[in-house]
Amino acid sequence: MRARYPLSEDDGCIAVARHRALAFLEQAEAKHQVPVSSRARGSVQLVVSELVTNAIKYAPGPVLMELRLTARAVDIVVWDSAPSVPAPQAADPGRIGQHGLEIVKAITDELFTEQATVGKRIIARLCLSDADGAAAAQSAV
Repeated sequence: MRARYPLSEDDGCIAVARHRALAFLEQAEAKHQVPVSSRARGSVQLVVSELVTNAIKYAPGPVLMELRLTARAVDIVVWDSAPSVPAPQAADPGRIGQHGLEIVKAITDELFTEQATVGKRIIARLCLSDADGAAAAQSAV
């Protein structure tokens, strides 16, 4: 299962992206009997918020969100037109803001960037069940 969503550049598109991601997960459960934990629901919405916010904030032009479902995980793909690859900053408890990528990296099972002909794609993979997420976290340690 896969869905693509072009997003406008206004702040309202962040909420729209979260709602579309949640509807995508609900459809996965209803039509394909793919179990989605409540942890995964919340994590997907948080990752969507952070990645779409960064795309709107730091890249000129359009943003495209794609959701890809496998039997055990969902890939959240956000494309934007900026070629620069984001990097999490060093931990600094005194810093206000700019923790989004750190958060995404901490709660996803995989996070990587693909350069595109124009811009880049940020891909975040999240396990759908709590058991799979715990196993992925253990194997990363």
